[in-house]
Amino acid sequence: MPVETGADRPEMVRFDKVVKRFGDHTVLDGLDLSVGRSERVTLVGPSGSGKTTVLRLLMTLERVTDGVIHVDGQPYSHMHAGRAGSLAPADEKYLSAPRRRIGMVFQQFNLFPHMKVLENVTEAPVHVLGLSREEAAERGRELLDLVGLDDKHDAHPTRLSGGQQQRVAIARALAMRPDVLLLDEVTSALDPELVAGVLDVLRDIAASTDVTLLCVTHEMGFARDISDRVVMFDHGRVLESGPPEQLFEAPQHERTQTFLRAVH
Repeated sequence: MPVETGADRPEMVRFDKVVKRFGDHTVLDGLDLSVGRSERVTLVGPSGSGKTTVLRLLMTLERVTDGVIHVDGQPYSHMHAGRAGSLAPADEKYLSAPRRRIGMVFQQFNLFPHMKVLENVTEAPVHVLGLSREEAAERGRELLDLVGLDDKHDAHPTRLSGGQQQRVAIARALAMRPDVLLLDEVTSALDPELVAGVLDVLRDIAASTDVTLLCVTHEMGFARDISDRVVMFDHGRVLESGPPEQLFEAPQHERTQTFLRAVH
């Protein structure tokens, strides 16, 4: 059954009967999922349920086996080909433009250790978006200030804590001015005492920007705080979805109830 966005939100992302298989293993099984513009949606569920695969398909790190992904009303996983209405798998040339609209923050920070913090944030906007060094640096400083690193512009990543490195990674993703920001278990590689600071930064971003957020997390308190909607996954399908207070306090599906009891 399709998961609908709020009636007041134009659709930004839509998975239309998307299947993803790895060999004989089906990870996503006819997924229907919509995310509205500027909506904050969090995917929860057991490990192996397909949540991260959703993000990897949007980053084109994986390709769909069947079905179509749309972004902002246009085919994304596929492109128009041949006769009117016919779709073929998207090639790299087609993907080069829409892919820039989607940013991702991974579990691992993947910063360039030989570059200073500000350089890590500005490198892609200069080379991919074509910004001048001056414009990219100005934007980079603003974003580092936003994530609480105004005094670390000239530091090297090796001099930062894990939490600070993850905040640099968040600033780097935002520097590409994405319409959609994907967050994949962004605190899972951090020591427990560093988690709260990163989650606070993401809460501020959710409150102060209009970027569409699609988040995978096991931090249920964080999901409750930032989400317009929480979606429960199991075996590659959506079991139920709704506002955080509804899904966390009155889940309808027995599997959701069992999962939430376990994580709490």
